[in-house]
Amino acid sequence: MRPSDYSLRPATPADLDAARAVMLDTVYHDFGSGYVPRWHRDIIDLDGAYLGPARHTLLVVVDEAGEIVATGALDSRGPLHPPNPAHLAERYPCGVTAQLRRIYVRPAHRRRGLARRIVGELLAFAAADGGYRAVYLHTDPAVTGAEPFWRSLAKVVHDEREDAGGGQNVVHFEVPML
Repeated sequence: MRPSDYSLRPATPADLDAARAVMLDTVYHDFGSGYVPRWHRDIIDLDGAYLGPARHTLLVVVDEAGEIVATGALDSRGPLHPPNPAHLAERYPCGVTAQLRRIYVRPAHRRRGLARRIVGELLAFAAADGGYRAVYLHTDPAVTGAEPFWRSLAKVVHDEREDAGGGQNVVHFEVPML
C-alpha cells in the first residue's frame, strides 16, 4: 500500500476497541511486557484518557479496507516522578506539556511514513491548543526502530541507560513545537 492509501483522523468512540487492539498487540508483541496497569492504564480507558479531556486527542490511521492500523495520542500529563526522573517532571510540568503517547503502527504497515504523519498531526494539535510550552515523549530503545525514529524528529533530553545505579531502559525526548 502507498501512503496515500491510508486516512488519518481523530478517533471516535466506535474506533476505541480497534485502537485498543493495536495498542495491546504492541505492548505484548513489540515491548514484550504485556499490559502493566501502572504504565498502560490509559489503553483500557481510551475515552477517559483521550476523547473526553478537551486538550487531549487520539488519532487513528485507517487502511483502504477500513481497518485501524496505527494510533497516536497526546495528553497534557507531563512525565510524573516517580517513575521518571524528578528533573524531567520539573522541566515538563503537567498542564503545559504535550506528551506524545501510543504512537504504534502494526508491523505489516510500517515503513510507510504513518508514524511521521501521526506525529505531524499531533504537533499541529498541540500548536493549535495554544497552551502547551513543550512537547515531550519517552520510548523504550529496545523496541526495533523506536530510538532512531525519535532521534530523527526530536532531541534527547535524558537517557536513563546512562544513569549511575541504573534506572529504566528509557530514553526521553523533546520534540520541537510547530
